[in-house]
Amino acid sequence: MKFIDEVRIKVKAGAGGRGCVSFRREKFVPRGGPDGGDGGDGGDVVVVADAQLATLLDLRYQKQYRAARGEHGRGKDQHGKRGDDRLIVVPVGTVVRDARTAEVLADLQAVGERVVVAKGGRGGKGNARFATSTNRSPRHAQPGLPGEERELDVELRLLADVGIIGLPNAGKSTLIAAISAARPKIADYPFTTLVPNLGVMSYGEGKSCVVADIPGLIEGAHRGGGLGYKFLRHVSRTSLLIHLLDASKTVPESPLADWVAVNRELELYDAALTEKPQIAVANKIDLLEARAHVPLLKESFARISVPFCAVSAATGEGLQEFRRLLALELERAKAAKDENRVAVGL
Repeated sequence: MKFIDEVRIKVKAGAGGRGCVSFRREKFVPRGGPDGGDGGDGGDVVVVADAQLATLLDLRYQKQYRAARGEHGRGKDQHGKRGDDRLIVVPVGTVVRDARTAEVLADLQAVGERVVVAKGGRGGKGNARFATSTNRSPRHAQPGLPGEERELDVELRLLADVGIIGLPNAGKSTLIAAISAARPKIADYPFTTLVPNLGVMSYGEGKSCVVADIPGLIEGAHRGGGLGYKFLRHVSRTSLLIHLLDASKTVPESPLADWVAVNRELELYDAALTEKPQIAVANKIDLLEARAHVPLLKESFARISVPFCAVSAATGEGLQEFRRLLALELERAKAAKDENRVAVGL
């Protein structure tokens, strides 16, 4: 199944039905008054979050969505039926924006959450509504109003607790496969991961977290290098980032060069991402050159107060310590996020 996380669609709500001009006509009832009914309101276009969906694939192939128009009013005070709503089903974590103004119309983070993105037009009033003591035979009614019409940018942001970031070929897919049941493609060349992978990791009694493996960043991603920023939106909701480093490629003269390069790309994309807590993880310590660099990396990250551990995702060495560190930092990050929400009154 293709992983589609960004589409543009057009939506149009239903127009309201027109009101009716009609007069009561019955045998032996002279001068019957106005009895034209109102038109029905047009249907809305509604976006609904569904846990069964994982991508925006369906929206890629259907680009236009229309709600039903309201029925016209009829005589004998019969009002038109309201138009049926048009439901657009999307995955949980979907953000909907107006393509023209960039206004966020919906941010669906819970199953079943629904938001009206295009309001149906109001039905017109029939002539029965306009009868007064001085105008007992009104011969006019209102037309229905048109429904809202707009272009929408729909983007999916995965709901993950932890995001794994780093340069290509650092071993992100191997790590998520080692700590969860996820089975991403693993190969010995850059950009093996072309779409985000999700895995669930248990880290305590009754506790688990969702981990997202994000395709590798390279220096110059902000200019479109590599896969660019295409998938960075998927770490925007995370509480914690795992910054994975290939310890075998550490340059002793500048041990934090890879760390700095990736964080610079994060800042250029969204400065808020660099404020998220990070764990530095040196990978591939099963290789002699990587193991030799671990003391230098540990000392370097201690100087900038960043939690650090070393692992071999391929052999499993160090993963137990990594899980403990991840659990500790994740609980701290979640507690800090909850405090911030309380502080701003959410």
